[in-house]
Amino acid sequence: MSIILPELEIVDRNTHSVRYLEHGWPTKLCRWHSHKEYELHLVTQSRGKAFIGDYIGEFTPGTLYLTGPNLPHNWITDDVDTPIEVRDMLVQFGAQAIDRLALAFPEFGDFRPMLQMAQSGIEFVGFNPRFAQGHLEAIRDSHGPERIVAFLRFMTRINEHAEKKVLSVMQITQPEGNSKHARIGEVIDFIVKNFAEEISVDSAAKMAGMSPTTFSRSFQTVTGHRFIEFVTQVRIGQACSMLYSTDEQVSSICFGVGFQNLANFNRHFLKMKNMTPSEYRDIARNELARSGGMV
Repeated sequence: MSIILPELEIVDRNTHSVRYLEHGWPTKLCRWHSHKEYELHLVTQSRGKAFIGDYIGEFTPGTLYLTGPNLPHNWITDDVDTPIEVRDMLVQFGAQAIDRLALAFPEFGDFRPMLQMAQSGIEFVGFNPRFAQGHLEAIRDSHGPERIVAFLRFMTRINEHAEKKVLSVMQITQPEGNSKHARIGEVIDFIVKNFAEEISVDSAAKMAGMSPTTFSRSFQTVTGHRFIEFVTQVRIGQACSMLYSTDEQVSSICFGVGFQNLANFNRHFLKMKNMTPSEYRDIARNELARSGGMV
């Protein structure tokens, strides 16, 4: 069995609540890894593949990401002739700092929806790369309270950005809010834990104590997806994890995550990932192994 496991990184934040880091390519810092901190990450040069949870996609200069706690990630540049001095600019920060800030200043609670989305990774599509680099340089070049002010200014700007693309379904958090949201959250939790079971809209609505019509409307409002789409997304996400972490046949994985036939599985996988399951497995294993992610 070939298992691709993320290396656990311990971030030292004893003296800095916001850690700034930049590095080039190639470097040993670029590997399949995870840590308990959020990471706001700008790729300044080169093109290649982004691996975030079960997501595989292309990055180009200026692509900006936010990853949540314990979400594995890596960015692998396509072959280049000469080393790159600075390819990545990033900041890492802990969830508790934002929570405590929101207790003191309720306005910072506006960050919470974005941070919940970051549990699955966010790409800020179309965010001005010069703007992002300027903010990160301000964080890099400041110290003490000035660094925190610069960081919060950048967080405010990305929070205001309209096009946030959620990348992975590896981690899904329950929505917070009123009782209706909490009931939807219970259904989400059930889907994630029982993705292989037959789950209908009627049974999910009954679980939430709502009519099917009210449930469907509420579910799409909370998650941004229709119910069947969401179940399919979770199943494909689980299939991705199995494709790169086990040697099981694609057909076995298909039925194991709840699909009834291979053709339907392949069709949904191709639609969501823009590649076949076999291509996904080959890319994940070859690229992550090349970067030191295979153990």
